[in-house]
Amino acid sequence: MTDDTFQKKVVESPLPVLVDLWAPWCGPCRSIAPVLEDLARKYHGRLTVAKLNVDENPYTARQMEAMSIPLLLFMKNGRVLQRLVGAYPASEIEKAVRVLVGDSPLPS
Repeated sequence: MTDDTFQKKVVESPLPVLVDLWAPWCGPCRSIAPVLEDLARKYHGRLTVAKLNVDENPYTARQMEAMSIPLLLFMKNGRVLQRLVGAYPASEIEKAVRVLVGDSPLPS
């Protein structure tokens, strides 16, 4: 995904979107990549997983206030519902995905 396609692929998406803001030099970003790939397969048809390289797409990174990476944005109807900064465990990322797709209630 790029600055040019963010609006169409994320904001206008009919599905909830998990956006991964990352960079190739970021070790923690590389460590969570397999988790995100697994979630994309597991929730196929119910969730879009999109990756945005912050070095190549600085405009969107600034708009999304990416001060630190990896930054995971859980978005629905063009709105950010949750943000996770850092390399969270797979269980925590999936918990946020389940809330996003409506499989779990919002945490209290």
